[in-house]
Amino acid sequence: MSAASDYMENASLKWALSTNSVTRPTAWYVALFTSATTDVGGGTECSGGSYARQSVTFTITNDTASNSAQILFPTASSSWGTISYFAIYDASTGGNMLFHGPLSSSKLIDIGDSFLFNIGGLSVTAA
Repeated sequence: MSAASDYMENASLKWALSTNSVTRPTAWYVALFTSATTDVGGGTECSGGSYARQSVTFTITNDTASNSAQILFPTASSSWGTISYFAIYDASTGGNMLFHGPLSSSKLIDIGDSFLFNIGGLSVTAA
């Protein structure tokens, strides 16, 4: 289950219920976390060992957006720890968290391992 960040909720309100302009992202990136993310950010994003956020594109069907291509993270050159959460950002580093949530199952990423979301394996549902 995914959740909108506070940033995304505020942007949605501005877009829908005011005349304030909202800058739409032009690219989206998936980040991996070893501790829980929250609506205000939080969590411990992986770092080092060849880790980098990966770009993602989405297909939207009804109330669900799912990744339209595989998302393959680089092979770890050092341990990233146990990945349990994800987040979608509007930048490859820094930026604003848009959505976040737990993975359906955690995965330990050690030296030589990689992390993959198959097509449709990452989804954000409006509820």
